[in-house]
Amino acid sequence: MRRRLSILLTLVCLPAWAAEKKPSVAQVENDQVAITATLYDGKEAVKQEVGSDLGGYFTVIKVTLTPKADKTLAVSRDDFLLRSDKDGQKCQPFAPSQIAGRSTLVISETGGRGGMMAENPGPVWGGIGGRPQRMGGQNATMGNTGTSSAEATADAGVKQKEDPLLAVLKKKVLPETETSQPVSGLLYFSLEGKHKPKDLELRYAGPGGKLSARFRP
Repeated sequence: MRRRLSILLTLVCLPAWAAEKKPSVAQVENDQVAITATLYDGKEAVKQEVGSDLGGYFTVIKVTLTPKADKTLAVSRDDFLLRSDKDGQKCQPFAPSQIAGRSTLVISETGGRGGMMAENPGPVWGGIGGRPQRMGGQNATMGNTGTSSAEATADAGVKQKEDPLLAVLKKKVLPETETSQPVSGLLYFSLEGKHKPKDLELRYAGPGGKLSARFRP
């Protein structure tokens, strides 16, 4: 009877143990700034942080910047970049309006022949309705590309109601400001495929210098 009770308690507690899995954390600093980054990886972790899994397309990172020596530091989201060792993908943060805004950018490719695939350094646009797209197509090409070209059209979505998620993303996003005090907020990244935390590198290149942070459990 005791053995059955023990097994039952173990099975009941398993979901709780799984839910207690802590996000990965990265810390790095120099003589001008200290940065702590918390990685919310996976649909469930993202949903717990912002109330939506963002379609499963986004990795969310909470960043805290602490200026040193009481110096005023200009904070910009574009100072950050997420890179994966798995395949060399790189991505700068999305603005909340690019994720849940009324406007989306639709990319279409016309004509020509295909070529070899390569890393695309272009900016990314998209929305919850589908996979975020890079300017010029989802993949860059090299070699024999023929006369292929890309056309971009904007869908303003004037008649659409504003997504309530947009307010949440704006509230939680890392603020762009000048400060001498610690400042925290979220950054929203999108990388294709699955990437383990140990493969991810958060790069910072801004007024506080250049830093690279690695995530650990």
